[in-house]
Amino acid sequence: MAQMTMIQAITDGLRVELKNDENVLVYGEDVGQNGGVFRATEGLQKEFGEDRVFDTPLAESGIAGISIGLATQGFRPVPEIQFFGFVYEAMDAINGQMARLRYRSGNTQTAPITIRSPFGGGVHTPELHADSLEGLIAQQPGMKVVIPSGPYDAKGLLISSIRDNDPVVFLEHMKLYRSFREEVPEDDYTLDLGKADIKREGSDVTLIAYGAMVHSALKAAEELEKDGIQAEVIDLRTVMPIDFDTIIQSVEKTNRVVMVQEAQRQAGIASYVVSQIQERAILHLEAPILTVAAPDTVYAFTQAEEVWLPNYNDIIDKANKVINF
Repeated sequence: MAQMTMIQAITDGLRVELKNDENVLVYGEDVGQNGGVFRATEGLQKEFGEDRVFDTPLAESGIAGISIGLATQGFRPVPEIQFFGFVYEAMDAINGQMARLRYRSGNTQTAPITIRSPFGGGVHTPELHADSLEGLIAQQPGMKVVIPSGPYDAKGLLISSIRDNDPVVFLEHMKLYRSFREEVPEDDYTLDLGKADIKREGSDVTLIAYGAMVHSALKAAEELEKDGIQAEVIDLRTVMPIDFDTIIQSVEKTNRVVMVQEAQRQAGIASYVVSQIQERAILHLEAPILTVAAPDTVYAFTQAEEVWLPNYNDIIDKANKVINF
């Protein structure tokens, strides 16, 4: 195994699939010679040629639209939306077309498209770059949404996404790109979509998170342990579909839940997770489910970003409240 950052693991995953399947195409704004704004595709055009890895015009609607046509002709497109805050230009193609193709065609056509895109706060980007918009896609039946929290998960989930015959939005938190390294197999491996991962075992409270908030939850769990509280941390990894089996098993053990997301409380997927826990396991709950999320405002300018974003102290506070309810 090699020690990789998340960006290196993503590059390696793309390389594996470009080698594995000649129908895989990687394209987007500046992804060719420049290797993308974060260098996620660095070296791939030189290795696989301009017909397989290429630049597009600055037009998200075109990037998403051409993906549908390519998919119907036997290709496996892997387009990049340079920042997910720009996805509004592509929403008709994604939620209005890709998500419906299998149903609309009577299962005679599929849309094996994996849309990669960076997102997430804490890195002081300009307006529209950091927004957590996963909820917009997760609420559309027919779409899958994957959000890895680290290098190992990122590579395995990306390969699985590219091989999936349905459309996937694969979101990469910018703060995680180069913040730490993990051991990542250099060969081919996959992780199941729709399967959560228990990052830390615990018995007193379940902390459910995804993306960068997984690390905030783990830090909160370390601090809670100092007070004798054993927190279980679940990384959803796939926020649509959601692995409710793993969640409910944890709830039945701990009887208390804190749901964590970086998105605003009215956005993201927290409300859906909370509602399903209450439908499926309300008799196991010994306290209300509490949520840690950003305020219901437009994403804050960089001067106020650190105050606006949820953090591990917020998680500790909510965990103590459910413990002491």
